[in-house]
Amino acid sequence: MPECFLTTKTAEFLDAAMPPAPPRFTVLLYPASETPRGSANELPGTNVESIDLLIDARWVIPVQPSGSVLEHHSVAVRDGRILAVLPKAEAHAAYFALERVTLPEHALIPGLVNLHTHASMALMRGFADDLTLTQWLQDRIWPAEARHVSPQFVYDGTLLACAEMLRGGITCFNEMYFYPAEAARAAVDMGMRAALGLVVIDAPTAYAADADDYVAKGLALRDELREHRLLSFCMAPHAPYTVSDKTFSRLITLAEELDLPVHMHVHESEDEIRQSIAQHGVRPLERLHRLGMVGPGLIAVHAIHLTQDEIALLVQNGSSVAHCPSSNLKFANGFAPVARLLLDGVNVGLGTDGSASNNRLDLFQEMRQAALLAKAVSGDARALPAHQALTMATLAGARALRLDHAIGSIEPGKFADLTAVDFNVPEMSPCYDPISHLVYAAGRENVSHVWVAGRLLVENRQLNNKQKNRLENIGILWQNRLSMETRA
Repeated sequence: MPECFLTTKTAEFLDAAMPPAPPRFTVLLYPASETPRGSANELPGTNVESIDLLIDARWVIPVQPSGSVLEHHSVAVRDGRILAVLPKAEAHAAYFALERVTLPEHALIPGLVNLHTHASMALMRGFADDLTLTQWLQDRIWPAEARHVSPQFVYDGTLLACAEMLRGGITCFNEMYFYPAEAARAAVDMGMRAALGLVVIDAPTAYAADADDYVAKGLALRDELREHRLLSFCMAPHAPYTVSDKTFSRLITLAEELDLPVHMHVHESEDEIRQSIAQHGVRPLERLHRLGMVGPGLIAVHAIHLTQDEIALLVQNGSSVAHCPSSNLKFANGFAPVARLLLDGVNVGLGTDGSASNNRLDLFQEMRQAALLAKAVSGDARALPAHQALTMATLAGARALRLDHAIGSIEPGKFADLTAVDFNVPEMSPCYDPISHLVYAAGRENVSHVWVAGRLLVENRQLNNKQKNRLENIGILWQNRLSMETRA
């Protein structure tokens, strides 16, 4: 594999790597080769439109408006986008569908948005558990990365992560790691949507020699792939403690010029805050504010240790937070004030973090964990109700990434990024409130179907992708390579 993926015609390669999905006619209502299409896709002599896909579901949960549940509704899809959401009987009268999928005991929800992960660290799942964040990074992860992280590591690890996320109903992930070109290639090979972090650290790695090199490589990738239908981009300085004021100042200018969000770890641990006070005389968020980094594009990852003034600062500047409850708990870093953030109006999405620190890329777990923790921390059982947790896992994440015009809810005009959850199992019966069930009873094992831009990627709980046959070998290969590290 070439050391730098940027030397190829990346955009052409990525488009070629994602062939159109083969037709899967669950119910073929009109033969595709014979379907007469008028200029407005209307069948001649009728008031019936021809569409690509019609999904009938027991419940359609659009997320917007919040808390709404549409019983016995259908979602009509054409050219990868949602054309209409309407009662099942009306849909059958209005459309001829080349493919129809019937989900009689399912909830159809927007595809989940993982607002923070390091996808290729799936290859380090269970590699260095039960350590503090500082020990984990300095003693285990950074040394192992220096020895093993490469373009092949990132591509293989991201393939594995995408398979796990898709099977769990995640259709879009916000990535922060080295070799983002390889993460892009893997995501496209899996048919998944990715927001690629253009990572920057003020330290040399195998990926880049210095901050200027990180920036140059990231910008070249963004310029080459900016029009790809599955990809978007963020500036991704790793954290205040790994990036200098000089580098931050440059990144602020670039983010404003290119209109990119800024995705970074902030206030993850008390140790980080103590170091900032010792080195800079202020807490990290105040330092970022003085530099001009706190604004509507900021996605503050973790944001555990916040004062009321710092929460007010996020509110005033329209910043977002990526809440990662399982990772926060595993490192014993504390409890983020999520109920207060939401009450004050901060946009809060959900992230898993990486497999090496979670160890699951599972947003159903994160929804439940977030809701329960918010109640315990605030002392209010009404805090973070189920519909709000579902919004955090979908529309709020899309909003933070500036993708809410395209994904995050089931609305006409948006991409058909959809997840079906099967309620026809004993552990999901009876059902009085399907949204409550999604957060408190369902798990990723209940995900039956997943579409990205109308393309079926998971069908009856099975990956519908030629890459699936490689996944087991990938895990074994890298386990053997890293196995000596676990005995260090």
